[in-house]
Amino acid sequence: MAKQYQYEAPQRSCLGCRESRDKESLIRFVLSPQNEVVPDLDTKLPGRGAYTCVSSTCLALACKQRQFSRSFKREVIVPSPDEMVAMVSGLMRERITGFIGLANRAGKIVSGGSLVSDAIRSVNKPGLVLVACDVSETIGKRVEVLADVHRIPCIYIMTKDDFGAILGKAPRSAVAIRPGGFAKQLANVIQRYRNFLGEV
Repeated sequence: MAKQYQYEAPQRSCLGCRESRDKESLIRFVLSPQNEVVPDLDTKLPGRGAYTCVSSTCLALACKQRQFSRSFKREVIVPSPDEMVAMVSGLMRERITGFIGLANRAGKIVSGGSLVSDAIRSVNKPGLVLVACDVSETIGKRVEVLADVHRIPCIYIMTKDDFGAILGKAPRSAVAIRPGGFAKQLANVIQRYRNFLGEV
């Protein structure tokens, strides 16, 4: 009888809290040619990696306690805790805007409070709805309740001006992404971003 092998995801320890987690659920850091610690959010850069939880608290702690030098076994150049947190936060935000932009160019997006509400009620429902954090309470609640009724994930993030700038349009109160790969990937990067900021 053939043996059943169960795949176990590679584990790594967070430099901040020291807890072991699946490598894919952490943030990877590598050394640049200039001996600087840099984030590798896409886990594609070459070289030895060091890891922290997707948490600004863990990252700041790793910087304060000089854990990156210990992990890389030499003195390395590390930004201040606040600078490192701001760098990672900025890169995560760029990934979100990048995915929204790609989805828009692929024709996978509907934007604007009324159009998003209509899309939620339609047969071809979106896979993800984003609502601007500075939207009016009336519009935000209407979209949120509609999405909840139709069991569509709804997330508050960015501002109306942010959405408008990404889409090349006037400010938008809400954005809907059609179901499929873009919606799933975008939901994942937003989740990691919110986890990092401590919003979840």
